[in-house]
This record gives sequence, structure tokens and C-alpha cells, in this order.
Amino acid sequence: MEEAGAAVATAGEAELNLSRLSVSPETLELELEARGEERRGAREALLRLLLPHNRLVSLPRALCSGFPHLQLLDVSGNALTALGPELLALSGLRTLLAKNNRLGGPGALPKGLAQSPLCRSLQVLNLSGNCFQEVPASLLELRALQTLSLGGNQLQSIPGEIENLQSLECLYLGGNFIKEIPPELANLPSLSYLVLCDNKIQSVPPQLSQLHSLRSLSLHNNLLTYLPREILSLVHLEELSLRGNPLVVRFVRDLTYDPPTLLELAARTIKIRNISYTPYDLPENLLRYLSLASNCPNPKCGGVYFDCCVRQIKFVDFCGKYRLPLMHYLCSPECSSPCSSASHSSTSQSESDSEDEASVAAHRMQKVLLG
Repeated sequence: MEEAGAAVATAGEAELNLSRLSVSPETLELELEARGEERRGAREALLRLLLPHNRLVSLPRALCSGFPHLQLLDVSGNALTALGPELLALSGLRTLLAKNNRLGGPGALPKGLAQSPLCRSLQVLNLSGNCFQEVPASLLELRALQTLSLGGNQLQSIPGEIENLQSLECLYLGGNFIKEIPPELANLPSLSYLVLCDNKIQSVPPQLSQLHSLRSLSLHNNLLTYLPREILSLVHLEELSLRGNPLVVRFVRDLTYDPPTLLELAARTIKIRNISYTPYDLPENLLRYLSLASNCPNPKCGGVYFDCCVRQIKFVDFCGKYRLPLMHYLCSPECSSPCSSASHSSTSQSESDSEDEASVAAHRMQKVLLG
């Protein structure tokens, strides 16, 4: 018992690890009371308390008095059906980990949570792997939250009031039964990571293009059949996961095209018609311009482009498991794009378009969506 519950102090921070103790909750309660008494008057405050996997059915009463400076509490993997009023005594708590319990019924969260000091202190809250069917209203008043995890619950929807969490940077709601993404989600200015995988989402609202801080958007294993064109305006987006959606058998395309300049038209003509010239025929700047010609990736086209091209997303087979949308560039809107077929049973168009995939140079492709 003493070895398992030994206090650990590192870098001016004290941690008490009482995880996976083979004792009754009553014995654990007595141990916490004793440790709390030991800490009174100690030079170093206890900041981290780890209590996972201890068969707890309620929060220990000792939390009310023995740990006034606690910043992190981990009660994951227990049998908690409610986070009682003991939680409200932890006025400086920054991180609460309560995943894989039995939370979700009436009274799962303490009354007065939204009016407590936790509303200003709590930054990380993990309630994944519980039984919540809706996002508790009191959670939407925790204005200091930066990370909220409610994955693996039974959520049916995302309330529009989610926009109240203006400090939120990471929102994890994967593994629920969510069908719609509320447009209010776009009003979270700091949101960088949004995980909505393994739900029943059928569409993405174009308003999500307003999430200018978004770097990762996980939408795999939903019911998406298309994406809004506006998704391509998320300039900081580094990862967009889409595998396991119906849309992987359809084209998602965004065509942007500005008419080529007279200079480019002339240069294209020289390249396409193989008009010969020598370094003595043209000024140095034009010679340099002609050397920048890029071949259109469509093997049936044979065209070239310089500054003016059409951006288009196409799907290519990736690891034989799913189809990966990649950005590539065409010489004109009239140039049809080759796309990789998902299987030999695809349509004749997909079969014919899958040829010469390997001929497309890697530097012509910009990865925009990752499975």
C-alpha cells in the first residue's frame, strides 16, 4: 500500500499516485485522509492526484479539505455515476480526467458547477467513455475550457450553445450518434482540433470555413456524401480525415481559373507546337519563363501551363484501403481529370481514368485531405 501510494515530487510539483490499488473504496478514503493530513503545512503543495482504476463509486470526501491546491485530478476507469459536490471544493483545478466511468444520468455533474470557481479555472475536461446522451448545460458555462472530450458517449446532437466556450482549442466528440454539425461551431475562434469521427453526420455546414485556426478535422466513418467547396478556404488545415464516408466514391472538386495572360498564351503555343528557338532568338527573361513550363497531368491532354492553372481535387487509391483526395493542377477547365478507380467494378469512366496515375509527378500534387 505504501509503495503504490508513494508521493512523487518533480520540478517543484508534487504528485500522489494511488492508481490501481487492490483495496476497498473505504480503505482508499482513509488513505487519502491520512495523506491530506500529512500535507497540511507542508512546504510543497500537492498539485496532481491520480486515482484511476480503484472501483470508486463516488468521489472521496477527503477532496473537500485535504487538497486545496490541486490542479489535476484523474478518476478515470472507476464506477462513478456522479461527480459530487466534493469536486466544487477544488477551486484551482485545471484538469479533470473522468473517462470510462458510468456518468451520464441526472445529477452526473454537481449542482452549482457553472457558478463555482471551476468555471474560471478548469481548462481540460475529459468525460469520454461515459453514458451522456446530451452535452450537460453546465459544461457549456465552463468558459476557461481549452480541451473538451466527450468521445464514446451516446450524444445525439451538439448544442448551439457550444459557441459559449470561446477558449476552446480541442473538441473531441468521436464515437457518438451525432447527425448534424451546428453552424454555431464556427464561432469558436481558437478551435484547432475538431474530432467528429464515428458518428452519423451527413453534411458539413459551409460556416466551418470560418474556423481560421483549425488545423485538424476528423470526419472519418460518417455518412458524408459531399463536402462544401468552402472547406478549401481553411488555409491552416493540415489534416482532414474522410475515410469510411460515401463521398470517397465521388469527385469533390473545386475549380478556380483566371484567364491566362497573353504572355502565357504565347508561351503555351511555343511549347505545344514545338516551335524551335535558340538562346539568341529571345530575351533572357523569356527564355527563363519558357523553362518553367509544367505538363498537364492528364495523359490525354498534352498541354502545358505556366502561371495560370486550374486547381482540382481528385481521388487516388491509398494503401489499397481507401481513396485519398489530392490537389492537382490542370491547364484549363476543359481538360478532363484522370481519377483513380476504387475497384474493378467501378464505372467505365473510373476505369479509363485510372491509367497513368504513377506518371503524375509528386511535386505536382499537394496533399489536402488525409485519411
